[in-house]
Amino acid sequence: MTLQEKIITIICVVLGTMTTRFLPFAVFPPNRETPEFLQYLSVVLPSAIIGFLVAYCFKNVSFISGSHGIPEIISMLFITLLHLWKKNTLLSIAGGTIMYMVLVQTVF
Repeated sequence: MTLQEKIITIICVVLGTMTTRFLPFAVFPPNRETPEFLQYLSVVLPSAIIGFLVAYCFKNVSFISGSHGIPEIISMLFITLLHLWKKNTLLSIAGGTIMYMVLVQTVF
């Protein structure tokens, strides 16, 4: 990349980041009520996204060969219990990742 291309790339990244950060505040100012469909999406999307992430995480797990998905299932149960207990998302993510890596590296 030439210096000019690098500068253009940096400008594009800055403009894209600023647009995605400031556009919602310009489109939906605080003095106006949030549209009903956005309120609906804010209720429905978190659960839908979690469902998609769980399906994505288990899509290549073979339950009939290898470790039969046991480390994945144990880690998923650990994440669920940890989150119900502490209600801390980052702790749940870190704990589940550590649990999975320990199981895969030492047990299975």
